[in-house]
Amino acid sequence: MSELEILSRKMGSFLEREPGHDTIDAGLLTILCCPETHQELKIAAPAVLEKLNELIAAGRLQNRAGRILRDKIDAGLVRADGRYLYPVCENIPVLLVDEAIPLVL
Repeated sequence: MSELEILSRKMGSFLEREPGHDTIDAGLLTILCCPETHQELKIAAPAVLEKLNELIAAGRLQNRAGRILRDKIDAGLVRADGRYLYPVCENIPVLLVDEAIPLVL
């Protein structure tokens, strides 16, 4: 088994899936941080996700790299200062600075 497969299995043990929702285990959340500032991350409130998805549907939301987002966001992690959300795709947190979504528009 490769190191990547081992890491994937370990990460998978921290992730829980509820029907229709992606959630992150509290144990994993305690070790994750913003890759840019190292601030802690919090699970995004449903109202934040709803507003972002409205902007996505209207074609008016870009990530930090300037790419227009087209796919609905089911879950995300918000940086402690509330400036950026990191999406969670297929139950995997995408902690790349360029993929962060600005929350202060």
